[in-house]
Amino acid sequence: MSGRVARALCSAALAAVVAASPAVADPPAPVPSPSDAPAPAAGPAPQGVAGLLKQLQTLYQEAEEAGELYKGTEEALRERTAEAGRLRTELARARAALDTGRRDAGRLARDQYQGSTDFSVYLRLLLADDPARALEQSHVIERAQAGRSAVVDRLTGAERHAEDLAAKSRTAQNQQRLLTERRKAQRNTVESRLKGIEAMLASLSPEQIAAVSALERKNVSEAQDALTASGALSSVRLPSEAGSEAVRFAIEQIGKPYVWGAEGPDSFDCSGLTSRAWSDAGRTLPRTSQEQWRELPRVPIGSLRPGDLVVYFPEATHVALYIGDGLVIQAPRPGATVKVSPLASNPLLGAVRPDPGSTPLSSYTLPELPEGATSGADTGYDAPAT
Repeated sequence: MSGRVARALCSAALAAVVAASPAVADPPAPVPSPSDAPAPAAGPAPQGVAGLLKQLQTLYQEAEEAGELYKGTEEALRERTAEAGRLRTELARARAALDTGRRDAGRLARDQYQGSTDFSVYLRLLLADDPARALEQSHVIERAQAGRSAVVDRLTGAERHAEDLAAKSRTAQNQQRLLTERRKAQRNTVESRLKGIEAMLASLSPEQIAAVSALERKNVSEAQDALTASGALSSVRLPSEAGSEAVRFAIEQIGKPYVWGAEGPDSFDCSGLTSRAWSDAGRTLPRTSQEQWRELPRVPIGSLRPGDLVVYFPEATHVALYIGDGLVIQAPRPGATVKVSPLASNPLLGAVRPDPGSTPLSSYTLPELPEGATSGADTGYDAPAT
């Protein structure tokens, strides 16, 4: 990336800010996978400041949607790779058991052919001079029959088990290959989207960037004021012990850069930050913002407590960690750093709670925020450098 683009990338505005609503929306429909075709380059920038901001909002939202798809595929690939490895290990054991069963069956066949099996014992007992003795030793015959049946059953079961595992292993490997191809296509899509953003930012003058940033800050302030006036943030709730630990961890990450797909420790994307914060608190969360929205219990915006996750945009493509007082910690967008922002810094979708059944603390004090914790644009990009 050129120096001019890098400077522009660190100073442009990103996302739309609309009036926040405390209502929780319905879960989003699944987002289709992107095609292999690269995203179209950004078109000519509109002349008005509002038009510039809207075009940037669209470009960044498309990039973030593509990034969420990539992360979801990467997580699925990780799980499928682990499953394929487990199946390979289990298949190796099954084939070893099958070899043992075949050896046992071969030995049984040889013994029977040579007349040294328990079946020959059975005949000798029946042809003995004392038939009564044969009847008395019928348990020998039964044991011999059971032994032969067990060998055959083990061999048959081992063959079926090995065939089943082999089929599952082939399926897992095919799925692994398809996911790898999909992940590559999605990565290309994200990179194409980001290049389109860079091209647009590079085309803007410092005056245009400053005007867009000013409009962005105005929109965020108005949205936060509307949310406060609605009464949604009037209540004060204490976090759980795990929630307080997640907040503490997130605060320690302030200032680290946003990198899409990153899970720390040196950089994060939005859901990488929230999942890592709760992992540090002892709870495993889904990897993507869409999965966090879909799988975790919903809570009303008016019932937020520190540690809850706030999800943004209709497709649930952005997430932040609530810390109280109407503020969140988030990894906003590429070019930005982890920071503290107003709750309404992006269009609200709803909120979820990773530990709904936990008991709130009896008292809580928010850890001290580092200097510059709120610096930078709330929707992703710093103000123009001076």
